[in-house]
Amino acid sequence: MDRFVKNFIIVSIVYLGISSLLGVFMLWNQSLMSLKFVHSHLNMLGWVSMMIYGVGYHILPRFAGRALKYPKMGEVQFWTANIGLVGMLTFYTLDAVSHGQSFTVMTVIFGAVEVLSISLFFYNMLATLLPKPAN
Repeated sequence: MDRFVKNFIIVSIVYLGISSLLGVFMLWNQSLMSLKFVHSHLNMLGWVSMMIYGVGYHILPRFAGRALKYPKMGEVQFWTANIGLVGMLTFYTLDAVSHGQSFTVMTVIFGAVEVLSISLFFYNMLATLLPKPAN
């Protein structure tokens, strides 16, 4: 298993744990309900998407009988996915708790990094799975 594949799976499990704890804290202390965005994105982009990336990179090329087209792109995608997610949720949280200072622009910038990460996965999977056109 490639290192970045294993890393995707490991961080997905870490994000599941963090989002679960945050969910319990939100139920315990209703003033934290303003962090629903953080909780849901830790679950969807952290737990679910990172697991899909890891399993997808490992399994889908094997199903197609091909090697992953761009393994280095998978490494880059691992870092952009995590930097994008952590940055977006950090600045969203700062915006939610800092009454007056706006961190919206930084939240959007890191959200765009997350979209870049998704695009890398999209391209790498299609380049790997789709057959080359016949001459």
